Amino acid sequence: MIVWLNVGSLLLGLLAWTLPFVTFRKNQLSLAFMSMGACALSLSFQIFYHHHLVKIGDWSAIMDTSGAVAFASAVLIIITILINALTLMREKKGVAA
Repeated sequence: MIVWLNVGSLLLGLLAWTLPFVTFRKNQLSLAFMSMGACALSLSFQIFYHHHLVKIGDWSAIMDTSGAVAFASAVLIIITILINALTLMREKKGVAA
């Protein structure tokens, strides 16, 4: 059951990156909020998974994966913010024109 946290984290991360590209022009702000929410849930799933590793005492797994998880989390946050910002700027530019 715990393995699904990693799968869910990956799927939510992909959802966070694809939601801003959905072309409902009038709902772009709500899609940006949903994208950031998916990003937050994705990171939460990783935190819960690491908590599980701590509870079972699998220290080697924590040491092996913590660097990659930290890097992937930073990439997920940065790209999600950039995609949402670019999409919202594009929408604002389209509305002004």
